[in-house]
Amino acid sequence: MANHLDLEEQEQLDQLKHFWKQYGNLITWGLIVVLGAVAAWNGYHAWQRNQSVQAAAMFDEVEKVVRSGDAQKAERAFSDMKDRFAKASYTQQAGLLVAKMAYEAGKVDAAKTTLNWLADNAADKGYASVARLRLSAILIDAKAYDDALKILGTGIAEEFSALADDRKGDVYILQGKKSEAKAEYQKAFKALDEQSEYRRLVVVKLNALGVDPLADTKTAAVAGGAK
Repeated sequence: MANHLDLEEQEQLDQLKHFWKQYGNLITWGLIVVLGAVAAWNGYHAWQRNQSVQAAAMFDEVEKVVRSGDAQKAERAFSDMKDRFAKASYTQQAGLLVAKMAYEAGKVDAAKTTLNWLADNAADKGYASVARLRLSAILIDAKAYDDALKILGTGIAEEFSALADDRKGDVYILQGKKSEAKAEYQKAFKALDEQSEYRRLVVVKLNALGVDPLADTKTAAVAGGAK
C-alpha cells in the first residue's frame, strides 16, 4: 500500500515537473508582467500625487506674488510653472490669475499671450473655455472683432457655450449685424437655465432687437398644450 502511494506521489510529481517545464517560464513572465504593472500603476499615482503637491506649492507662490502686485515676478513664476507642470490644473488657475493681473496693469500683450497659451494647452477644457472668453473680451476692446469670433468659434466646452453665443451676439452688434446677433442671443437664451440671472440679461438684449423670447416661449407652450 505504501509503495502504491509512493508511486502515485511520484507520478504526480513527474506530472508537475513536466507541467512546470512546459509552462513555468510563461507563468513566471506573466507574474513579472502583472507585478510590474501593479508597481508601475502605484508608482505613477505616487508620482502624480507628488507633482500635484509641488504644483500646489507653486500656485500658492504665484498667488502671493499676484497679491503683492509684482507683475513681472508673477509672469516669471507662471513661466516656471508652465515649464514644470504644464498640464496641472493649478497651472491653468495660475495662468488665469496672471493674465488678469497683466491686463489690469495695462500689459495687454502679456495677458493675450498667457490666455492664448491656456486656450491652446489647458488640459481641462473648462479652463481653456474661460481663457477663450476672456481673450475674446480683450480682442473686442481692441476692435479685433473677427479674431474674437474666431476664438469663440472653437474649443468651447458645452457648459460655456451659452456664454460664448452671447459674446458672439455682442460682437455682431458692434459690427452692425443685427440678424446674426439676434440668432446668437436666441441660442444663448435657449441654452441658459430659466432661473439664471444671465438669461435675463440676454432677454434684455433680445428685447432691444425687437424680440420677446419669453412671449415666444409662452406661445409655444400654449400651442403644445392645445394639441
